[in-house]
Formats: sequence, C-alpha cells, structure tokens
Amino acid sequence: MIRMGTRFRQKKADSHYDAIVIGSGIGGLCNAALLSKLGKKVCVLEQHYTAGGYTHVYERNGYEWDVGVHYIGEVHKPWSVIRRIFDTITDAQLKWAPMDPLYDEVVIGKETYPYYAGREEFKREMKRRFPAEAAAIDTYVEMLAKVSSMVPRFFAGQAMPRFIGRLYNRLRRYFMPAYFFKTTYEVLSELTDNRELIGVLTAQWGDYGLPPKKSAFMMHGMVAKHYITGGNYPVGGAGRIAETIIPVIQRSGGEVFTYASVEEILVRDNRAYGVRLKKGEVITADAVVSGVGLFPTVERLLPPGLAKKHGYDRQLRQLQVSAAHLCLYAGFKGSAEALGLPKKNFWVYPGYDHDQNLVEFNDDIDTDMPLVYISFPSAKDPTWDERYPDKATVEVVALAKPEWFEKWLGSTWNKRGDDYEALKQKLIDRLLAALYRQMPQLEDALDYCELSTPLSTQWFQWNQAGEIYGIEHTVKRFRQDWLHPVTPIKNLYLTGSDVLTAGVGGALMGGVMTTAAMMGWRGYKVMKLLRQAGVETQAPADLSVAPN
Repeated sequence: MIRMGTRFRQKKADSHYDAIVIGSGIGGLCNAALLSKLGKKVCVLEQHYTAGGYTHVYERNGYEWDVGVHYIGEVHKPWSVIRRIFDTITDAQLKWAPMDPLYDEVVIGKETYPYYAGREEFKREMKRRFPAEAAAIDTYVEMLAKVSSMVPRFFAGQAMPRFIGRLYNRLRRYFMPAYFFKTTYEVLSELTDNRELIGVLTAQWGDYGLPPKKSAFMMHGMVAKHYITGGNYPVGGAGRIAETIIPVIQRSGGEVFTYASVEEILVRDNRAYGVRLKKGEVITADAVVSGVGLFPTVERLLPPGLAKKHGYDRQLRQLQVSAAHLCLYAGFKGSAEALGLPKKNFWVYPGYDHDQNLVEFNDDIDTDMPLVYISFPSAKDPTWDERYPDKATVEVVALAKPEWFEKWLGSTWNKRGDDYEALKQKLIDRLLAALYRQMPQLEDALDYCELSTPLSTQWFQWNQAGEIYGIEHTVKRFRQDWLHPVTPIKNLYLTGSDVLTAGVGGALMGGVMTTAAMMGWRGYKVMKLLRQAGVETQAPADLSVAPN
C-alpha cells in the first residue's frame, strides 16, 4: 500500500492554522503549497489513506497503478503556465517523461486515426485522411490556439474579489467570441459537414466527459490545444506529484493529514472559523478552503440552512455532476518492452456519432461501450523497471451509469455481495476483450486485475455519484456568473476543478486562482511566484495564465 501524507492524530495537529484545506486533490495541494510559499501555515485534511486525490497511486499484488493521471500536456515546455506552476509548488523536483510522438491512437469501428504531437504534424495526418477538408482542419487548429489565448481573459474574474468577479463574469459574454458559448458540435458543424471528421476531431472527449452535442466548445478547445504538442508522464509515477508537493507545505509548519475525514465546516455569524472531523476533533483556522467539489461542500459540509440562505440550493439545480466511470486495473507478467507496450493511449469507439453511441449505451448496458480508453503507465514511466522489474500494468477506462449500481449504495467497499461481484466480472470480461483486440499479445500474460466502479470512486474520492470531472462542462455551466472561489460565507473558499475546469491542469489552475482571490490586493504575489519559476527555467518573460 502506497501512502502519501501523515496519518491524523490530534496530538500531531496544531489547534489553529492560517488555513485549512479540505481534500488533497491537486487543486487543494496547489492552493496549500502556494499559501505555504507565501508564509502561511496550512493544514490539509484528506479522508483517504493517501494524499493526492485523482493524482494518487495504489499498489496491489506487487503492481502499481495511477487512478487519474494518465497523461499531461504542455509540461515539456519549461515556459508553459502548467510547468511553471508545477515547478513552483514542487521546488522543481517533479520531472516529466515524454510519450511517443504518436501519443493518442483513435480507433473508430475498423478505422484507425493517429494523433501525432505537433500542430503541423497533427494537421498533416488529418489532411491525409480527409484531403477535401484541408481548409476546415486549418481553421479548426487556428481556433484551438485562439481559445487557449483567450481563456485567461474568460476566467480572470475567478482571481478577483467576489463582487467584482461576479460582475466580470456576467459581462464576459459581451466581449468573448460567440463560440465560447456554443457546443462543440455546433462549432465544428460550422466548419464542416463531414460527420466522420467531426467524430475524429472530438475523439478526446473522454478527457472532459461529454460528447460533442453536450460539451462546451471552449472546454473541448482547451483540452485539444493542451495535448496538441504531445503527452507527458511523471517520472517515478503519478505518486511523485503529491510526494514532491507535501514537503513544500511542511516547510512552513503545515501538514498533509490522511484518515482525516471532515464532518462539518464550522460557521459562526456567517464566518467560517474551522472544521469538525468525523471523530469529533475540532481544528480552527483563519480561512477554510474546500477542494472536495461544489456539491459535496454545499450538501454535506455546510451547516443546515446556510445553503438555502445563500441561494446555493437554487443555483445547484442549474448544474449536474459529470460522467462516472469504470476502470480496469490489470497487471501482466513481463516488462513493458518485452510485452510490446507503447507510450501512447488508445481511444476506442464503435462509431463516429459519439452522442448516439452514449445514448444507446445508457439505455442498454449490453450494447457497445461508447468509449474505451487504454493507458500503459508502466511503459510511460522511465523508472518503472527499476521499481517493478519484469512486470507491466495497463488501465482500461470506460463510462458507467451510476444508476446501474444504485442497489448497492451505502454498502461497504469490498463487501457488496455476490450480485455486485457478478456484475463486475461481466464488465471485466468486456474490458479485457476490448484490450486484447488492440493488444492480443497480452492475453496469455495476465497475472492480476480488478475493477473500480462508480461506487469505488464515491467511496475513495468522496464525491456525489462517482463522477470524475466535478461539474459537467456544458455551455450552461460556463454561462453562469455565481460560481467563484470566494463564497458568500466569509473566510470560506472553493478550489479545484469546479471553480475552473476539469483535469489535472484545470484543477491545478483552480488552486492558483483561489490563492490569488484569498490574497485580495496582494494576489499579485502569486503571479510573482510563477514568474520567478519562469526565470529559474530560463523561460520567456511573459506569463499567460490559462487552465491547461
């Protein structure tokens, strides 16, 4: 069992901190590390046995798997915003390994479409497959760059005081391009009527959880631009993320505690002043930051009546949580090299109409899975063979409907009965079959596998319904103006993906925005830290803050 953080004991914790951060996902860790660098003593409270949220890893039967960090873009560029943030909050101790130039391989039916790293390389391959669509492909890639360049302006209000930020968010529809408030399908349909091309260009929709007719084009554009120059993986595995951030928090007197489940945020006279843990311990602080997501914060942690008082009950009805998933964790005998495992991912679909594929699957669990994602962490990490010789791991991810598992809600992990295990085995067989269709050489090498369901995610990640991306990334989500890091409860803040966007980069940037908003007029100090990281890596002097 791999553990990051310090197991909570009341005698190990101070009675009062400058800030308490609930949840040790990347947004919470980023916020805590930046506050620590600014001289604050921060206590991070994590209910799981290990810190890291979706960046954590776990070990079973001599194998190690990441649970959420499958690849990250942009970090191979020392001057990129996401790299500067990571260098700042880890003291540049986190290193990155590039994936293959062919980093994503899209399989639709019987056709295969490679995603090559680099704007020109990507366009060249798409034009080779769709020669009559050259103009549309050029325009599409240009639009990705435009979205990325304008995203800092779109989210600028999140770093401002609440009143000014909400006003800014309300007005941004008047000075942002119209395609920021359209669906992915609407925008791409204006470029081309080739439905196969649209299906190929949107093949990474699993990275944000919504198919083209439901997702905001802005979200799609950010993700596609984020990966267009290739993918990267943490050297030493995803666990190195929390491992390199925690010392920064500890250096200023703070700590990251595990087995520290928060029962309630303590509020008096509309001012947050601390938390009560499930076993009754009370810790106070000048500020409380929740990184567990909007819905869990409002519906589980706030005292009764406060949500309605501040309009959260009405506002939450405008939003929905994102997709839930299955993940098959498989271990194989033999090294990644011996087994021929690539440093790329597979995205596998039954057809080009992603929306229709998803509708059919939601109606019938036995129909073709609308998305199967296959990742090879042991091939991506250059230190893997030193740590786990003659072993290899694969992860196979697919979407799941939480309603399929409702009858087991409230049951204890690993004690859900024979019916649950039978359903899991049925799903395991389907996911293994999908894997073997792409990598048939693995079938005889399988040594161990287990499946996580939305109930597993709910149990370990403490979310609402096993969702993996927080709030759904619809146009409606990005039109609202009220969701802000600064809450109407004084000294209570939100961080992570729900205040910005999904994914490691989005949640990471959420941590930056929350820290800046907490600092008020001194928020410039956060940007100064990031600029200093750019200087240390000999990066260009300008800093464009975007949720990569």
